[in-house]
Amino acid sequence: MFLPQARSLLRLLSSCKVNAKVAWVLQESPTLVAAVLCWCWGSEACTSSLGNVAVLMCFVIHYVNRSFIYPLRMKGSKPFPLPVMLMAATFCAANGYVQCRSLTRYLMIPMSWTTCAGLATWAAGLYINVDADHRLRNLRAPGETGYKIPRGGLFDYVSGANFFGEIVEWVGFAIAMGGALPGVTFAFCTACNIGPRAVTHHHWYVEKFKDEYPKDRRALVPFLL
Repeated sequence: MFLPQARSLLRLLSSCKVNAKVAWVLQESPTLVAAVLCWCWGSEACTSSLGNVAVLMCFVIHYVNRSFIYPLRMKGSKPFPLPVMLMAATFCAANGYVQCRSLTRYLMIPMSWTTCAGLATWAAGLYINVDADHRLRNLRAPGETGYKIPRGGLFDYVSGANFFGEIVEWVGFAIAMGGALPGVTFAFCTACNIGPRAVTHHHWYVEKFKDEYPKDRRALVPFLL
């Protein structure tokens, strides 16, 4: 009795669509709420540590971009099913709390060479990610329709430059956290989530453009995968 009702409810919710820009703001911004709350109730030792602040700022900068800058620049994206938005918001809220609580209460991050290496890796990933998003947004000139092959930047090497950039970001974040479980888990989950999407996108490009698509371009990792 319960299962058919649950399926009916899920179908009903799936039929509800949310404007893409609104959905991005609502699903990503819980991370920033978590950052503010955790900072307000953080320990003085953590919130006064330069290493902790630097790593926390990496997290905040990424989600300021994802919550506000990225959606405001979106062009013609399809509406999101309500359940997808709600699941993403739930993950962002939970993950935001875990990462920010760890950095403001439980972890002490020294400004060591490992931390600096992680921050540099994160910055490189952010640059790749933002650059790829910019190139994807501007693939078509005003009035153009249809699909085009992304080119330039890391797209010269992989189909999923934006996905690769985000994975690099969170690997750098995990390194900067000193290999702490929250950061490593987040990096691993990110790779498992968007890595297969990059492979799927690559196969779609190959099928769509056939011989026109660059044959030496990989799916996710330059020269390897």
